[in-house]
Amino acid sequence: MARFPVEHEIQQAVQLLVYRYKVPYAMLQNLVGKSHFEQLHTTLQAFGEEALSSQSLARLLIIQRGSELFVGSKESTRELRLYLLRQLTKEQLQALYERNPSSTQNITSITHMARPLAKKKWIAGNKWARDFVTTLAFPFIFAGIPRDRAERIEAVIDIEPHKRIPPLVAYQEDLKTRMLEVLNKEQERTRCIVTLPTGGGKTRIAVESFIDWLQPRFAQGKYMIWIAQGEELCEQAISCIADMWQEREFTSALRVYRYFGASSLDVDDLIGGVVVASIQQIVSRIDRHDPVIEEILRQCGAMIIDEAHHATAASYHKLIERAKLVVGEQLFPICGLTATPGRAMDQTGRLVEQFQANLIQPTLPQKPEYIQNPLLYFQQEGYLAKPTYLLYKDEPIEWDGELFIDGDISTAFLLDLANNHSRNMKIIDYMLGLPEASSVLVYACTVEHAEFLTTVFNSIGKKAACISSKTSKALRRMHIQAFKRKEIQYLFNYGVLTTGFDAPKVDHLLICRPTSSHVLYEQMVGRGLRGPRFGGTEHCQIVDFSSNIQTHGQPLAYERFTTEWKELSNE
Repeated sequence: MARFPVEHEIQQAVQLLVYRYKVPYAMLQNLVGKSHFEQLHTTLQAFGEEALSSQSLARLLIIQRGSELFVGSKESTRELRLYLLRQLTKEQLQALYERNPSSTQNITSITHMARPLAKKKWIAGNKWARDFVTTLAFPFIFAGIPRDRAERIEAVIDIEPHKRIPPLVAYQEDLKTRMLEVLNKEQERTRCIVTLPTGGGKTRIAVESFIDWLQPRFAQGKYMIWIAQGEELCEQAISCIADMWQEREFTSALRVYRYFGASSLDVDDLIGGVVVASIQQIVSRIDRHDPVIEEILRQCGAMIIDEAHHATAASYHKLIERAKLVVGEQLFPICGLTATPGRAMDQTGRLVEQFQANLIQPTLPQKPEYIQNPLLYFQQEGYLAKPTYLLYKDEPIEWDGELFIDGDISTAFLLDLANNHSRNMKIIDYMLGLPEASSVLVYACTVEHAEFLTTVFNSIGKKAACISSKTSKALRRMHIQAFKRKEIQYLFNYGVLTTGFDAPKVDHLLICRPTSSHVLYEQMVGRGLRGPRFGGTEHCQIVDFSSNIQTHGQPLAYERFTTEWKELSNE
């Protein structure tokens, strides 16, 4: 089944909403969002665009929501479902209700059947959703996309050996050797952080190192525990582990356990292998005294913490303390991975202490320019894209204490920037001048800002999508894959594509939000810097609308934090 409505499905849905069922214009406005609509109307006028007709507004709504047109419990969405149900004949409504009756009410009056139907929980692709769209003659895709049986994620998978992939390059081999040296120390300084710029191959280096070291131990029932921040990062790790295992000459299968999201494990499933877990799931299972986590920790051979700059958080402290209770103070080796081995608000010291002041960084040719900025080496060798920076002139941002909350810019100030009409006009005007074939990744000021900019571009016929914490996981995956395939030109986001997001062909990266965090700044910029030798682009244009380049300077990746590590290591 198609993941997004195709043109004839969009046209059919528009015809139904506007001409057959005559959905009121005000209702369509509410579905887009009144504030968004007002901003959109003003913006389109400023660019000489005509006001949106009912047909144009309905089309915009369908493009924005896609297969999730009728999904959600928001009042505006329920009102749309209710309005459409009330356009049915009495016979159609009664038949629909009898197939999908209320579980809490015994309703016999046809006139009272529409509202409980409109309030029914909408589960993508289930019987009620299918009945709703079929009865109203909408294309079947608007019932939502269920997870196909073939795509259902198993909690336990066995990875067979034998697959060929390109070898590690020189600096990666060097880092792998040094990681193995740490692993082989056995209880003495067996913690470290491996740091590389985003796109430099940290995950692959770690997987190869740990698989080589742990492979003979898997048969003894030992585990490699891989911990990440969320499901997307966990799935990326599994994909890399599968590639690395299949590339080897091993004759046995490797068991990998999903310990995140909706996946659950039973103690009887456990025979050794790789456990890929989200920190959220780990903490939840510790709190519930899950025997699975106890057994995994007891038999753990080594642990990897991805995006290890988060490792000073309370959740990781809880994990380490639990592990000490299970196996004693002399823990298994723990390796962190990050492009930015630092923290804000003087927390870098805790990170240094947690990983025994052992920062492993690539050994580069001894050139002064590489010592000052190691990114130059990776760019000149084609591992990273060569960035060009454009500081877009904006009203100067006055930095004062009232702007800061928890070390970064306050939400209130970001909201003010998001609602600044003249600023948004500059952002939109610049983006409209980009080449049609560009892949544009945009960091907005707020969720609403990302949604608004997406609405603007979709309304004028550009292919755009928005990802935020409000976006469902299924739709997030669809948008990211569509962006990678260049089916979407503009991908707007707030707060979710700073780590673990890999889109190799980004050629324009726009930063519309200011940040006082070195870590966040480096993470945002790093998303656009994968180079041609690793499947990325030769060049990437980084456009800064918020004076971040003036505040932080050009990206330095790990070099921004190494001086602090050295100073803290010598204390």
